[in-house]
Amino acid sequence: MTAESDNLTTFVSRVRLVGYMGEDAVKTLPGFKKGRHAVPDAVTPATRSFFARLCQDMVAEEAEAWFQRARAELSYKRKELTLEVASPLAVLTATDFTFELEYRLLERDAGRFAGVRTLHDLKEGRLGVPTFEALFAGQFTEIAFDLKKGVQVEAVIDAVEELESAGGLRVDYPSDYRECTLSVAGVEAEVLCDGSSLAMSFPRAGAPMELVEGFCAVRRAFVLSEREELAGLL
Repeated sequence: MTAESDNLTTFVSRVRLVGYMGEDAVKTLPGFKKGRHAVPDAVTPATRSFFARLCQDMVAEEAEAWFQRARAELSYKRKELTLEVASPLAVLTATDFTFELEYRLLERDAGRFAGVRTLHDLKEGRLGVPTFEALFAGQFTEIAFDLKKGVQVEAVIDAVEELESAGGLRVDYPSDYRECTLSVAGVEAEVLCDGSSLAMSFPRAGAPMELVEGFCAVRRAFVLSEREELAGLL
């Protein structure tokens, strides 16, 4: 571990790479039978259970494809890679990472669903390895950090505004200060801070190392600010 990564663990309890899949209508699922099934009109335990049954085959098939690709492309042995499927969630666990595939009904429109892919518990030695980067190429658009100790959103906003654009930092926020979005000149990624977590989002999906390099560029601007509210944030 580097000194920089050791410092990161002081403030962060968990790091996740997240990728969002496009949404679709529930009635397009292979298990949906017109005339027999009704499209969900709200997200409830009952509709979640119904949805899980509808997409069971789809989740199992996609998860199995990921298992076979990871096994072949990263040369895992049987004891080094396992797959658990409990629709609408599948978890691929390797000796050096965990990959989750999940589909969810949309709260704003229960008749539609979307998927999310999450990579976490990644061992540092895997980053940058060509076969690993190729396996997950174009899969992720966000690095999410769960903070060990929360931060005050107002304090973060004030710290950036008092810098008067030093280091290229900029902050945007709603009138109730429930969250703020931080950006750095010359870096496409943005950081959303809600006080308990950070989510660094990118305009294009990339492989793990691409997102980490973008994170490092933003982090340098935070550290160079020399403001405690920012330097300790990432």
